[in-house]
Amino acid sequence: MAEPATRPKGTQPEGAKSELEASQRVREMFTRIAPRYDLLNHLLSAQMDRLWRARVVKEMKVILDRPEAWVLDVCCGTGDLALALGRNAKAHILGADFSHPMLVRARAKNGPGPCVFLEADALCLPFAAGSFDLITTAFGFRNLANYEEGLGEMFRLLKRGGTLGILEFAEPPPGILGDMYRFYTQKVLPKIGGLISGDSAAYEYLPKSVARFFRPEELASLMERAGYQPVRYHLMTLGSVALHIATRP
Repeated sequence: MAEPATRPKGTQPEGAKSELEASQRVREMFTRIAPRYDLLNHLLSAQMDRLWRARVVKEMKVILDRPEAWVLDVCCGTGDLALALGRNAKAHILGADFSHPMLVRARAKNGPGPCVFLEADALCLPFAAGSFDLITTAFGFRNLANYEEGLGEMFRLLKRGGTLGILEFAEPPPGILGDMYRFYTQKVLPKIGGLISGDSAAYEYLPKSVARFFRPEELASLMERAGYQPVRYHLMTLGSVALHIATRP
């Protein structure tokens, strides 16, 4: 696969000519697929998405065990990561997303549970600077209209010494396993996703957005340039998923 000349400043949905249009198209896409979103997440990942979120919880346990800690899950979608973080946690857990239908499902799963969900854009969140000990996002950062602005907004909201965790898809390196992954995501996944969701365009967007996105070392470098230190990352499932963990100094 040819390397792109430059990495994008943000997601690039088909036909979007500006950051505002990109954001609007992403919101519309998630609004359309919300009814089948959870089913397809579990089906298309062969339930591996549960293990990826469990890794985030394990890495953040020290913070989650602090009753005075405040945690924000950005681009929370239907709430799976926020709910996983909140399970048995002593910290206060909030989830934010700009798609109302996704939040409706998050709140239904939460019930009277440990999380609070609110509607908000990840690039302009309604919280004071230095509000959170931990900010997480799972498979949502890639969909932001501007990655640097997203990192800056999360940096603003973190307390000094606070932690950022980004769980995101990645392109596996070239080779037999990487080629098998690309065949699945580019040929098989869109057909299954389109058939079940009724929205083939949304599931064609997924592999395209991953292919355009930063490689793990590139995302780590971008986070460092945004002011986070130190930055480390863990690769999972043949290098197809990366968990980046960083600190606001």
